Parts: sequence; structure tokens; C-alpha cells
Amino acid sequence: MTAVDRASVGFRSERGPVLVALMVTTGLVAIDATILATAVPTIVRELGGFSSFPWLFSVYLLTQAVTVPIYSKLADVWGRKPVALVGIALFGVGSVLCGVAWSMPALIAFRAVQGLGAGAVQPMAVTIAGDIYTVAERAKVQGYIASVWGVSSVVGPTLGGVFSQWASWRWIFFVNVPLCLLAAWLLWRRLHEDVERREHRIDWAGGALLTGALSLLILGILEGGEAWAWLSGPSLMVLGLGLALLVVFLLVERRAVEPVLPLDLLSRRLLATTALVSVGVGVVLIGLTSYVPAFLEALLGATPLASGLTLALLTIGWPVSASQSGRLYLRYGFRKTALVGSAVVVLGCAWLVVAVSRPSLAAVGAGCFVVGMGLGLTASPTLIAAQSSVDWGERGVVTGANLFARSIGSAVGVAVLGAIVNGALAGQDADAQPELFQEGVREALLSVLVVAVLMLAAAAAMPRDRPAR
Repeated sequence: MTAVDRASVGFRSERGPVLVALMVTTGLVAIDATILATAVPTIVRELGGFSSFPWLFSVYLLTQAVTVPIYSKLADVWGRKPVALVGIALFGVGSVLCGVAWSMPALIAFRAVQGLGAGAVQPMAVTIAGDIYTVAERAKVQGYIASVWGVSSVVGPTLGGVFSQWASWRWIFFVNVPLCLLAAWLLWRRLHEDVERREHRIDWAGGALLTGALSLLILGILEGGEAWAWLSGPSLMVLGLGLALLVVFLLVERRAVEPVLPLDLLSRRLLATTALVSVGVGVVLIGLTSYVPAFLEALLGATPLASGLTLALLTIGWPVSASQSGRLYLRYGFRKTALVGSAVVVLGCAWLVVAVSRPSLAAVGAGCFVVGMGLGLTASPTLIAAQSSVDWGERGVVTGANLFARSIGSAVGVAVLGAIVNGALAGQDADAQPELFQEGVREALLSVLVVAVLMLAAAAAMPRDRPAR
């Protein structure tokens, strides 16, 4: 752990330079979370393949999800710093490759490389913060981290809209390069950690099985009803093989000395319930960021910039409430804070289901803002609750498991929602059949609402806790 004075929090403290490094590192993922969605219609017009565009999100989230547990285990072996630097490097290389992509399949493949880097970037930033700050301090640090998401929530969609409308969508990837260089330099120079050295065994077999299982399941969900009929031989074979590999993965994890995803963690009620909440967060987040911009542009003729700014209200609401969530869980506890947040998410999703029938930028933007407020009160407290229940040696794995759950929610969620929307379109283009697209989005948002209700139930199942003072 970094040897620093714990008496103060902020840029001027001894930990200040590390905090700046964490904020820049977080900015990589924060901007990428919103900058692409506004450019999707433009990318589809240039490269083609509307039915394939969910893969731009799904393959990124898949490679991110399956590598999070591996990176988190490596971080407990070698330390957080080297793993973070490797992640930043991969994210930068993937960004450059995406920027020069010549077709939709190439862009999808290069998004996978980006995801390999993202699998290390965000978990390491969160884990490092957990290492150097106490629970009470993290309530204050959350304000600094939330400010990154707040700025990115405006900068990301705005840049995506500006590049798509007046320059080239390729710049939404090239803009990551200077950020990667700055983040790597700051971590290299400012973070000094004392790693708790002990022998570890990396569960490579578990990682490979998990990757194969999830890849096949997402392939089957996304391509079902498109490349093949749902009950056809190829569909049953792909989905069946994916489920079989998932079963084998669970068996291997039970016998592994140090499993990539320790199943015994899920036997702890707090870790299991917070992981379920995190799955819900992932589904809700990807459901809105994937389809709101495309919906507004197809149904209302909104410009990429206008649709991007509407979506920005989601990611403005998140950091606004997240920056205050620390005060709430210090006073009322993690469970009560997460319950309030989840209830707000349910209300926001219900609003959007109604708003999509008579869409307007104002109505959709208001719903996005409410959902964002709820997510900010849900995601941060549940993650910090999980982190705070373990020591240094398990913190990387626990943080990784929680973020893995969120990534899986997003990866599988975008596949399922993509199948719902593509099913409604029946092979038609969204621009050519706006009414069918509207119905597909409405059905997708209804599904997101159901997930939000289940997330509320998971928050209610969290163990009762006292204020985290």
C-alpha cells in the first residue's frame, strides 16, 4: 500500500498526485462510455450493417468482462500499477486500430482490443482508491471521481456529435491517444505501492472457459432471428455449447486453487447481493446508451449533437448523485442508500417507457436524468460496501467480481436488447421503418424496467448495516 499521510484528502495532500492519476485514468473509460453512442448512426451509414451495430458495444463489453477477473487476480499478485499500465496500453492500441477501421467487421474486432484494455483500466483505478483511502475518505474522494464522470458526460456526447456531424467519427477513437499517454505517465511517476508478496496460481483454464462460454452465448443471442432461426440447428448448437462450457467453467472453478472468479465469494450475502445490483446497473446503463441516440435520430430527426446532449443528462445525473452518495451511506448505511437509488432508477425507467410512445427531446432527457440520479446512488455505495468487507489481499478480486458483474450485465444486456429491437424490425432498416423501430425500442425499455425492478429487489436483500462512520 502506498505510504502516505492519511490525514487529508484532496489535490494538495500527499496522495493528491495519485488522485489526479486515478481521475485521468477513470476519464478514459468515462468518455468512451458515451462518445460512441452518438456516432453509431453515422458509422452505420458509412460502413453499413445496422443489425450488427450492437456488436460494437457487446464485443467491447464481452472482452472487458471476461478479463476483469483475470486482471484483478494479477493485481493481487503483481500489484495494481503494472496491470493498470498494461490496460492503458491495450486501450490506446485498440483506439488507434478503431480509428483506421475500414469495415464494420474490422471495427468490431478492434473494439475487442479496446475492451481488453478497459478490463484493467477501470477496476485498477477503483482498487487503488480502495487501497489508499478509508471508507470515510472514499465518501469525499467519490466527489472527485464523480466530477470526472460529470465532465465526461458532457464532453463525450458533445465530441461524438461534433466529430460525427462536422468532422469524422474516427476522431472519437483518436482522441483517446493523448489521454492514454497522460494517464500512463501519471501512474508511472506518482503511484508507489508496496505489494503483499505471496505465491499465487492464475486460473488460466477458468478464464478461457468463461471467455468461450460467454462469447458463444452472446453470439447466439445476437444472431438468433438474424443469421439463423431461433430454433434452428446452428442456434441450438451455439447456445447449447455456450451453456455446456458455462457448466464446465463452474465445475473447474470449484476445484481451482485460486479460481479466476471465486464462487465462495458469492456465498457471502453482501457480495452476492451487491453483484446482482451491479448486473442490473450494467443492463440499465447499456440499454439507454445504446438506443436512446439512435432512437432520437431515427424518430425525431435529431442531429448527433442533439441526441448526444440528451443522453448526456443520464451521465450528468449519475455523478451529481454519486458525489453526494458518500454523505448518505455514512449517515444511513449502504443498504438504505442503494434502496433509494434503485427506486429512483425504477421511476426513471417507467418514465422512459411512457415517453417513448410520444417522444420528445425534453421528455427523454428528463427520464435519462432521473435514471442517472438513481444509478449514482446505487452503483457507488454497493461497490464500496463490497470493497470494505475484505482486506488488501482480496480487494482486487472483490472489486473485479463486482465490476465483472456490471460488465456481464451490459454485455448480455446489449445482446438481448439488440435481439428484441432487431426482431421488431424484422430485417428492415431503422430509418426506413421508424414505427417498427419505435416499437422495438419500447419493448427494449420495458425489459430494462423489469431489470430495474429486480435490481431494487437485490438491493432490498442486502444485509442490514449501520452507518459507515
